[in-house]
Amino acid sequence: MEDAAQAPQLILAALGYLLAKHMLADFFLQTPYQYRNKGRYGHPGGLVHVTIHLVLTTPVFLILPPVSLAFAGMLLAGEGAIHYHMDWAKERMGHARGWTPEESAYWRVFGVDQLVHGLTYIAMVGLLVG
Repeated sequence: MEDAAQAPQLILAALGYLLAKHMLADFFLQTPYQYRNKGRYGHPGGLVHVTIHLVLTTPVFLILPPVSLAFAGMLLAGEGAIHYHMDWAKERMGHARGWTPEESAYWRVFGVDQLVHGLTYIAMVGLLVG
């Protein structure tokens, strides 16, 4: 990062962007086809969901440019792998146990899922500025 005085604002802007894109991809753009099939490993529904996330992540590189295109690709691959597997594990666990939104266990797993996604964004920003 060239100007240390701008660093905090750029970091906050990048985190804000990633959290907003997460809300958009998970709660506005996710279709029944995606969320009904995320628990089936390798199903196109889950892959489409992750691809939407990755496409929407790329503008963060305008805020915090990566050191190289290869580094950007590695960050996207890492985000994709973490996001896909977290969603898959959440769905498998919930379906295996039959949890519904009426049960506290459903919300606990949902909360862990959202925390993992948020921590992924913190890690990505840390790698971009580090």
